[in-house]
Amino acid sequence: MAIRSVCLFCGSANGGSPSYVAAARRFGRAVADAGLTLVYGGGNVGLMGAAADAALAAGGEVVGVIPAFLQAREVAHDGLTTLHVTETMHERKAKMAALADAFVALPGGFGTLDELFEIVTWSQLGVHAKPIGLLDVDGFYQPLLAMVRHMREQGFIRGAAMERFCLAQDVDCLLAMLCRQRHAPKGEPLSLDKT
Repeated sequence: MAIRSVCLFCGSANGGSPSYVAAARRFGRAVADAGLTLVYGGGNVGLMGAAADAALAAGGEVVGVIPAFLQAREVAHDGLTTLHVTETMHERKAKMAALADAFVALPGGFGTLDELFEIVTWSQLGVHAKPIGLLDVDGFYQPLLAMVRHMREQGFIRGAAMERFCLAQDVDCLLAMLCRQRHAPKGEPLSLDKT
């Protein structure tokens, strides 16, 4: 089954480097140019808004999922193809997961890591078998990956779990890796150790 939609996890702030916003815009354009639907948290701020705006400007389909309490604070993007409103954050994450064929994390904060690690945990538990990618903008994820490697070395993560990630610094390369993983024979290693 081909990838038709990609769920993006990323910051609701711009972060401390212009590289982050530029990467979010590149990602949104690349998803649209590939004919894929962008699924994300529905916000119009930060990296979320930058990616959504870029995908829309490139003629792409963008689906947002936002809880009602955030929509009420007027951070919802009002120009999306579709906007789903949920009651809770848990429902939001479940809806995003159901709509997506793959997942990508760009730089972000606690919310981004929460979404990323929940989807990784679900993969580890067999809830889904969808590919997961990290866009490592300017080495943003290197400290996190060092911690993950440390957890593996200490026996808390099995080696096979490391193969649940694709890691790249280039948007087009990451999307290609996700598509290859989707079509790869079971067991083909695409590990977080690759850069």
